Amino acid sequence: MKGLTRAYSTVQVDPEKFLLQLRAAYRLPISGYHGVYSLEVGELDAVADSVIRGGMKLAAAEGAGFGLGGLITIFPDLGILSAITMRTIQKLSLLYGFQFNTDDEIAELWIAAASAAGVDISRELIEKEVVNRFVPKVIQRIAARASTEVVEKWAGRVIPLASSAIGAALNYWFVRAWGERAKAHFRQRHLLLRQRAHEATLTARAAHVLPAQSG
Repeated sequence: MKGLTRAYSTVQVDPEKFLLQLRAAYRLPISGYHGVYSLEVGELDAVADSVIRGGMKLAAAEGAGFGLGGLITIFPDLGILSAITMRTIQKLSLLYGFQFNTDDEIAELWIAAASAAGVDISRELIEKEVVNRFVPKVIQRIAARASTEVVEKWAGRVIPLASSAIGAALNYWFVRAWGERAKAHFRQRHLLLRQRAHEATLTARAAHVLPAQSG
């Protein structure tokens, strides 16, 4: 829980810097995050896959390095893994057009994190509007799920020669699984907003045409 909370509060992705990265490194022709809704979804998916791969490689390198220390380095490792995972989720959120400036957007980000963890937080959603109560409960549920996924790492650290390789592999697949689930969550929300915008446009056009025909 401490790792997830610290990861969110201290190593947040800077939206402005990430926007510059999207424009320079990925060559997305956008001036702001609203511009992603005018791009092909497949183009966004390709960038999302690249973001996830970057997180996977970083997590693997971190796992291999801390793995050399065996059990003694498990806590620093989990803290850094939390940071890498949360930054990956934040980047995916921004990529699909969802920022996290308001309380509602912050709540949605943690809902996405819960989705990435495969956690059902339907019971907590009733408190979504009260972020200071909602977020800690969601973090607790996510942390409980994450702990079950890294239990194997403890066993691996008992074997000195294998701990580095096991740490790298587990971190790699951990970020991949969580990244893919987060991507699916944001992608679905993105498509839903596109559909609503399209329907609103059709409704507006129909409302404009009908009075003209009546005249």
